[in-house]
Amino acid sequence: MDLLIVEPLEAEVTQWLGERHSVQYAPELARDPRAFRQALYNVRAMIIPPSVTLDAQALHYAPVLRVVGRVSAGVENIDLDACARAGVELVRSVTATAQAEAEFMIGALLSLLRRVPVVGSDGMLVGRELSACTVGLIGMAPAARSMSQLLAAFGSKVVGYDPSLHASDAVWERWKVRPLGLRELLEVSDAVCVQLHYFTRYHGLLGERFLPFCKPDQVIVSIAHSGLFDERALAQALSSGRVSAAWLDSLEPGALDEGRPLYGMGTLQITPRVASTTRESRLRSAWAVVKRIDELLSLTPAAAGGFKSTSTDVPLDLEAAPASP
Repeated sequence: MDLLIVEPLEAEVTQWLGERHSVQYAPELARDPRAFRQALYNVRAMIIPPSVTLDAQALHYAPVLRVVGRVSAGVENIDLDACARAGVELVRSVTATAQAEAEFMIGALLSLLRRVPVVGSDGMLVGRELSACTVGLIGMAPAARSMSQLLAAFGSKVVGYDPSLHASDAVWERWKVRPLGLRELLEVSDAVCVQLHYFTRYHGLLGERFLPFCKPDQVIVSIAHSGLFDERALAQALSSGRVSAAWLDSLEPGALDEGRPLYGMGTLQITPRVASTTRESRLRSAWAVVKRIDELLSLTPAAAGGFKSTSTDVPLDLEAAPASP
């Protein structure tokens, strides 16, 4: 079998694949790990949802697997090291969700700035306007480019930080974002949006070394992996009022349990990874992923080569996601 589809896809996408390859559409396997593993013995490629784990144990049942596709959310459910050892290529879109994520962050900022008022010059509690804010972007992911464009329309000042980009990199000028160090960004920003790609070396980056320097009454919106935050330092910043409110679109299981630092934090809002999921972004991502899978399946086995992670878009310069056929 060429392709196993476990994640529900739009009918037009599934039909397009079915006209080109031998396809099994079985979203029910996401609820049955044992049946999922048993279905892998002759699968060359598959598309799986965030709820399905692909690790070394699962790959043991997939001797001919060469490609795994991810349409929505991140890749936390996939063991990239195990895939590399098995010669399985990961295919996903890196820009298809950028507009959806940017719109989500704009909406979250507007909500927090009005819903969590601060003391005005006359002593009254008042909300704030996004147009009067300096907004700091942490991480120059594709969503940051869309954010800079949307924020410019509001009239906001935009500053940014990315540990992988030098201040002289042309990306800053192209995206109209002023580069700053992380501490300086937190000191001058009325609002901060976090979309930095997570790596273990960044674990706890936003912790006691930097969060105490946030501009007073700052609001924070994050669509990034929650591991970027040190939960104790975040709880302290929120409870002290230095950070007026935070909105995280991803949080590790159990982080809000009794006894944990963020338990009962009324100024913290959590959503379950909804920023990137819109009808439009899913369709853009699905077409980008299936077109790449179609290309890879068309190759002869000898030409498949070793593992690599395929980004179906150009992360820094792509103006629009691939259109459907």
